[in-house]
Amino acid sequence: MPTKKIAIILAGCGVFDGSEIHESTLTLLYLSEQGAQVQCFAPNMQQTQLINHYTQHQETEKRNVLAESARIARGQIKDISELAVDDFGGLIIPGGFGAAKNLSDFAFKGADCTVRPDVLKVTQAFAKAHKPIGLICIAPHLAPKIYGQGIICTIGNDSKTAKTLEQMGAIHQNCTVDNIVEDNAHKLITTPAYMLGQSIAEIAQGINKLVVRILQLTELQ
Repeated sequence: MPTKKIAIILAGCGVFDGSEIHESTLTLLYLSEQGAQVQCFAPNMQQTQLINHYTQHQETEKRNVLAESARIARGQIKDISELAVDDFGGLIIPGGFGAAKNLSDFAFKGADCTVRPDVLKVTQAFAKAHKPIGLICIAPHLAPKIYGQGIICTIGNDSKTAKTLEQMGAIHQNCTVDNIVEDNAHKLITTPAYMLGQSIAEIAQGINKLVVRILQLTELQ
């Protein structure tokens, strides 16, 4: 059986301004355990905000999203402009505020947000090719932008965020932290992770289920 190849899009490094490190690392771990081949990508752009993760205050230093994401990927990362959909069986995007600050401006504009053009182009290409996409934590806010009206997804049970997703055209389903929601018609898998969980142990099971299901769906292509 050929090795399954999965692309991961990162959005920086750290929960408050980049990709959530626990969610990203668990995703990489479970893909590795399943024998998948992984390549990380990130936009080559200036980070929208820089948050001191000790004080949680915003700072004025400028950082690059691709360079910061390389911290998680141990340097093994490419510019998102190099992501060729035909080379991969599926795509996963971890959460963290970077997904809503750098990949889009959802953190600032809510339902009126727009997705960064290079991110939207590549994610829509995966959807058009009927390849599975996994969105973790707050990343499911991208779903209605990728797929359009009626896409089924979850961010857990936060009513305010769920209402915002519904305003964008998604159909939100409440979900426990240890589970996933699947839109069968579109091969979209979502899990709440830290939108709901309080510890790395709590979020692990849902992320594991998401990874396993993404890899199962690659077999159906």
